[in-house]
Amino acid sequence: MEIELQDVRKRFGDTEVLRGLTLRIASGQRVGLVGPNGSGKSTLVRILLGLLAAEGKVRMDGLDPFWDHARLLPKVGYVPQTAPNLGAPVSEVVQTVCGLRGIPFASVQAICDELSLDLHALQNRPLRNLSGGMKQKLLIALALASRASLYILDEPTASLDAPSRELFFRLYAQHAKDQTLILCSHRLEEVRQLVDHVLVLAEGKSTFFGPVSDFLKQRGVSIVEVLSSEVYG
Repeated sequence: MEIELQDVRKRFGDTEVLRGLTLRIASGQRVGLVGPNGSGKSTLVRILLGLLAAEGKVRMDGLDPFWDHARLLPKVGYVPQTAPNLGAPVSEVVQTVCGLRGIPFASVQAICDELSLDLHALQNRPLRNLSGGMKQKLLIALALASRASLYILDEPTASLDAPSRELFFRLYAQHAKDQTLILCSHRLEEVRQLVDHVLVLAEGKSTFFGPVSDFLKQRGVSIVEVLSSEVYG
């Protein structure tokens, strides 16, 4: 999926959170979205998910994510940092998502199996009662099973142990190697495995957008410093 932003602005009251953001993400690019708290990362993600309208031009494969939300939603796979606090049983959540998005239940089951998540054993448990790692594995399985054109991943392995993170990297490469990716992460391991470009936001503006190697060369810092808030002052 190709993403085009032209002079994108977003205000909340008197505060301008995004201030004239212009860039193009080519289809198949894998972009790490980084920046300090308050830089506009979450707002940009919500705009791309069609949850917020914005001034300027926002196009995803030529469609406006806010006004064409229903047409774009099946093309986007989203893994939030925190799972929704739902009291519904796991089976109901999975069946609902599969029905809405046209995902075969067997596809979700297969990815859960590869992540060592026993979906059958959890089917009657409320989603909110699962451990953080279990919730994250389920969200990953639902996203990857969707065969989306764009994946938006927000700290996708934050609740996973090291073996589970390795499984996730392998599964992502298997199921989504050619898709566009926007990754919000401060984990060096995730960036090394998943990202080829970096978009840096600071105070609602893009301060860099390009290959990871170019960014490091330009800034003269290590990737660890890049992904810490200290690099942005």
